[in-house]
Amino acid sequence: MEKELGIAKYLNNHDKTYEVELLLGKKTTTLDEEGEIIEEGKVPEKIFERERIDQVLQSFVGKIKQTPPIYSAIKVNGKKLYEYARKGQKVEVPTREVNIYNMQLQNIDKNANIIKFKVKCSKGTYIRTLCEDIAQKLGTVGYMKNLIRIKVGEFNIEDSTSIEELKENPKIIEEKIIPIETIFKDKNKIILNEGKIKHFLNGVKLSNSNPDGIYRIYQEEKFIGIGIIEKNLLKRDIIL
Repeated sequence: MEKELGIAKYLNNHDKTYEVELLLGKKTTTLDEEGEIIEEGKVPEKIFERERIDQVLQSFVGKIKQTPPIYSAIKVNGKKLYEYARKGQKVEVPTREVNIYNMQLQNIDKNANIIKFKVKCSKGTYIRTLCEDIAQKLGTVGYMKNLIRIKVGEFNIEDSTSIEELKENPKIIEEKIIPIETIFKDKNKIILNEGKIKHFLNGVKLSNSNPDGIYRIYQEEKFIGIGIIEKNLLKRDIIL
C-alpha cells in the first residue's frame, strides 16, 4: 500500500481542478517558465482557431498515458528524476495512466501566444506534461506558463482566505477554518479507552486488526486526531 501520511498526502489522493495557461512557441527544460528555453517553434495563425483548440483539448479527455517530466520528484532506481536531470544523466522514465475528466477552453490570447483552459483530472496528473502534449498536437511546442489549483476533492479555492484578508480581519479565520475532523469525515473512526489513548498519544504503536489506512481517533465521543494502521499496527499521525 502506498503510504498516506498527513493532510497534504491525503489531499493528493483526490481529484483536482486547475486553471492553466499554456504558452505556445517555446519549450523549456522543466516544461514551465522556471526552466531554460531549449526550443522555439512557429505558431501559425490557424492554431488559434477555437474549434481546432477545442478538438485537441477534448482528445485528451479520458484515460491517457503520460511520461512525467524529467524535472520531477518521481523515483527511478531509488533516485528522484530531477537528480538525474541535474547531473545530465539519462534514465528511462516510466509512463503512468491518468484520467482527464474534462477540459474547457477559457481564453485565447493570440498576441501573447497563450491559451487558457480548465482541467479536472485524477491524482498523479502532470499538467506540465499535458501542456507539452497539447502544444505538440496543435503543431508546435509550448510550456506551462501559469497554474492555479482551484479545487482538491471537495475543497474549493472560492472558500479560501488570502493572507491580506487575514491581516485585515483576523477573526475571519474562525469562520473559514476547516476542522481536521471534517477533512477526514469519510474515514472510519476508532474509539480507544483511556489507557490506550495514553499510549497512542505517547507514540506507542497499538495492535489493531482493521484494514490498513487512515482513521479518526476518539476517546469516547471526543475527537483526538488521526491515526494510521499499517500491518495491524495503529500509530498516531495528527494530534490535536
